[in-house]
Amino acid sequence: MNHWSYSVNITQSNASQYHMKPTEKTNSEISQQKRVGATMIAAMWLSLMALLAFIFSGILDEQHNPNTNINTLSTADGIKELSLQRNRFGHYVTDGKINNTSVVFMLDTGATDVSIPESVANRIGLSKGRQMTYQTANGKINVYATRLQEISIGEIRLYNIRATINPNVQGDNILLGMSFLKHLEFTQRGNSLTLRQYPEE
Repeated sequence: MNHWSYSVNITQSNASQYHMKPTEKTNSEISQQKRVGATMIAAMWLSLMALLAFIFSGILDEQHNPNTNINTLSTADGIKELSLQRNRFGHYVTDGKINNTSVVFMLDTGATDVSIPESVANRIGLSKGRQMTYQTANGKINVYATRLQEISIGEIRLYNIRATINPNVQGDNILLGMSFLKHLEFTQRGNSLTLRQYPEE
């Protein structure tokens, strides 16, 4: 009787030794997987938002300045001509260069000179000349005279143009006034402005 009981105990012990339990995930493993999933979803949303912001920024830039790629036509008799499109705010804004530095112009036939924000003038490397006082719609302001060795829109180029450095304005837009425009012929039709430069006689 004792022998039989001993054999039964041994058999049950062996059975329990080789019994395979189903694999179960611990709470820490589940939590880690959730964190990884949440991180991937957050990264996906951040990437999507960055892409949308980039696209939207490009749309806004184009609405502000629709003249980033300018084609200049040159005729056989040396006339250079280009057309600018008016932006959604009613202004003619275009890319250009001063002394071979890329800038952004806003055409202003009411401005006497080319008016350059001081921060942009510093970036270009312009020197301040004599101080002058201008009367504006907002009152009197002090500006500084300067000269531009070269100023261009597309292939239209002018040299030794009078300008002012204005420390009273923020932003990067340069007012392209009559000290530049008086050397050109310009014609407006609808939302398009055509600039023509005739060869010097």
